[in-house]
Amino acid sequence: VQLQAYGGGLVQAGGSLRLSCEASGRTFSRYYMGWFRQAPGKQREFVAAISWSVGSTYYADPVKGRFTVSRDNAENTVYLQMNSLKPEDTAVYYCAASNSGTYYSVIHMYYLWGQGTLVTVSS
Repeated sequence: VQLQAYGGGLVQAGGSLRLSCEASGRTFSRYYMGWFRQAPGKQREFVAAISWSVGSTYYADPVKGRFTVSRDNAENTVYLQMNSLKPEDTAVYYCAASNSGTYYSVIHMYYLWGQGTLVTVSS
């Protein structure tokens, strides 16, 4: 099983990007699909998560109202729509899968990670 994240790029402040994370391979267990990001010199942090079956969504405070996480069960893909981007959103964004029914924002609860996609927001 692999997760492949793509859709990153360079965008001006105030712009938008949509990240995609496609799961390929055999069926795998997942309760939450999460997005995390890691800026240069900083620790990886939670951005957003979605419960795969119900579709409940959760966001970190810095991105609430600007980012939207969604999923397409048929396409085995999770998305992160990012609007009103700010320079501080610059980071490598990772998608991940968790089979824990709790702690959707805790990094070590995620067992399967994609390779990351770089988002750069210029001022």
